[in-house]
Amino acid sequence: MYSNTQNAKIAAITEKTLVIGIDIGSETHYARAFDWRGYEFTKKPFIFNNDEDGFEAFLTWIVELKNEHGMDKVVPGMEPTGHYWFNLGAFLQDNGMRPVHVNPHHVRKAKELDDNNPSKNDRKDPKVIAGLVNEGRYNYPYIPAGVYADIRNLSNLRLQAQGELTRIKNRIARWFVTLIRMCTNQKVSVCNGFGISFSAKIAFRR
Repeated sequence: MYSNTQNAKIAAITEKTLVIGIDIGSETHYARAFDWRGYEFTKKPFIFNNDEDGFEAFLTWIVELKNEHGMDKVVPGMEPTGHYWFNLGAFLQDNGMRPVHVNPHHVRKAKELDDNNPSKNDRKDPKVIAGLVNEGRYNYPYIPAGVYADIRNLSNLRLQAQGELTRIKNRIARWFVTLIRMCTNQKVSVCNGFGISFSAKIAFRR
């Protein structure tokens, strides 16, 4: 059972915890590794692709760091960037880790602490994310597995389809009103080309 109090989250980060800050991208992710004090274990970010091969390389990197520095727990932190984190989050959960989310607003605000610059940077963002995790400023996302994951995917697809259908209906309605207005201005040739009858024009005038 995971507690949502900030004190409990801070207590969950111990001297034996490897904190990973991950900057999520559509195709490429960037990761940096720290201890509970904010000491970084690598000189440059670990870059990996958003696919199975990239995830396996990332897992190998994590295991090597754990063994090298005597860590017994890993806390990977990331921003909930759209849907791009879903596959990585499920992969980490399947391999015994519990990914956590940090608030994107907090990330933007915290960026200025290091260099007084709020601009996005693939090297800086993972460090900021890891720092927020160390401070207990994170949440545990719900990552469904098995049939529950399939249900969520189907639900998301249904919502997307409904949204697209609504946009198409509105577009057609807008076109119809525009063409009827053209007909009321006696542009008969244009109206006949679109199959709009004079009865429709009369109905519109009424």
